[in-house]
Amino acid sequence: MKFMDLVLWFFKNILFINFFLAILIVFFERRNPTSVWAWLLILFFIPGVGFILYLFFGQDLRRKKMFKEKEVEDDVQKRIYMQQHNVSGKEFESLHPQLDSFRDMVHFHVKSNNAFFSSNNRVQILVDGDEKFKKLKQSIKNAKKYIHMEYYIIRNDALGKEIVELLAKKATEGVEVKLLYDGMGCIWLPRKFFNPIVKAGGQVSAFFPPFIPYINLRMNFRNHRKICIVDGQEGFVGGLNIGIEYLGLSKKFGHWRDTHLYIQGNSVDGLQERFILDWNFSSIQNKIIDRKPYFPSKPQVGKTGIQIVSSGPDSKWHGIKNGFLKMIMEAEKNIYIQTPYFVPDDSILESLKVAALSGVDVRVMIPNKPDHIFVYWASLSYVAELLQAGARCYTYEEGFIHCKTMMVDGKVNTIGTANMDIRSFKLNFEVNAFVYDPKVTQKLEEIFLNDIKNSEEITMESYSKRSYWIRFKESISRLLSPIL
Repeated sequence: MKFMDLVLWFFKNILFINFFLAILIVFFERRNPTSVWAWLLILFFIPGVGFILYLFFGQDLRRKKMFKEKEVEDDVQKRIYMQQHNVSGKEFESLHPQLDSFRDMVHFHVKSNNAFFSSNNRVQILVDGDEKFKKLKQSIKNAKKYIHMEYYIIRNDALGKEIVELLAKKATEGVEVKLLYDGMGCIWLPRKFFNPIVKAGGQVSAFFPPFIPYINLRMNFRNHRKICIVDGQEGFVGGLNIGIEYLGLSKKFGHWRDTHLYIQGNSVDGLQERFILDWNFSSIQNKIIDRKPYFPSKPQVGKTGIQIVSSGPDSKWHGIKNGFLKMIMEAEKNIYIQTPYFVPDDSILESLKVAALSGVDVRVMIPNKPDHIFVYWASLSYVAELLQAGARCYTYEEGFIHCKTMMVDGKVNTIGTANMDIRSFKLNFEVNAFVYDPKVTQKLEEIFLNDIKNSEEITMESYSKRSYWIRFKESISRLLSPIL
């Protein structure tokens, strides 16, 4: 059959194909009803385009088969890892006395995510690209044994090339270099971009690379993690990818406000274990078999309690989202949230509204400009519901805010790669640090309150004055939000 004949056959039978997909979605995939209706509307209102969108973004059955083996392997390896760290009830005795109400949250992460708790940690909050990359480059230059990096986006620009050159130089010095990047996030990178690292003896692997250049049928499942581990003693996790826009050098976005965490202590092992699991899934030829060299003993560096929690489409439980939910449910005084995309599911949205109606000071900060247009308009529609419940919401005006942070009661916070949206909850591979430390949390709250000075508050009065065109865009985006 010739190509044009195939195209004609497709369009002649498009209604039958749509009907078949509708049956598949409704009867064979255990989706959220809201997501089901969103896909049915797309399939029937834009038949040809809807089919293509479903092919790239909608295959839930394929996801279960794709990640079943990874889920089992990760669970086994994490259990071994937990046993090696002798995690038991005694570990929680070092939890700060002010945090007794969050003790069950620590247990929750241990049971649902095999996330061991450690109080032997010291952290530094990095509030923009200048601070993060200055610290990261220093750590890379000082590496003696190995550097493990995992990033969603690495740009083919001055910063991306500088990082590659630094890693290549360390590889020539005999330092083990392993770099894992996401196939979708780096889809436009030329294949030769990482050649300096490989030629120097380092190793580079892609998480779900495209089958053919620039076309990736697995694009819906993105490794959104941004972590680095150096010599098993230093770790980085947070919102900043690698590119000059994250240094605030983009004409479109200007100043880039983000939050990253620099960790020393036992919780670096949590990031290391996450990297090894992802590396072994992606790199068939160069799997890490002997793990012992990557978990060196740690000196006593501090008293900050941390758990490293992961989630993704391979997870049995939505660990990070449920951690958010647990924090919201425990709040008594305040909940401060910074996120570039605010598209919560029903459980998160309702818990925030209940908290606000109960007198908890709920505040949410989002950007004043979109980098993903549909998500931006959907975010505004959800913000409106919070306003009605008594929450306070802000748009950051001093450039673009990309932080993924939440602070509760000046006691507990979380910093990582997960946005407050359905994609991060269910489709992306994410990792967050849950930090149990009043001093660190209060410092983050101070930063949040300072960011308010560079923000504009959204009120019900100002929101009600939006144009009919904006209301239309919000409605369409809200309708599509379950599949964004």
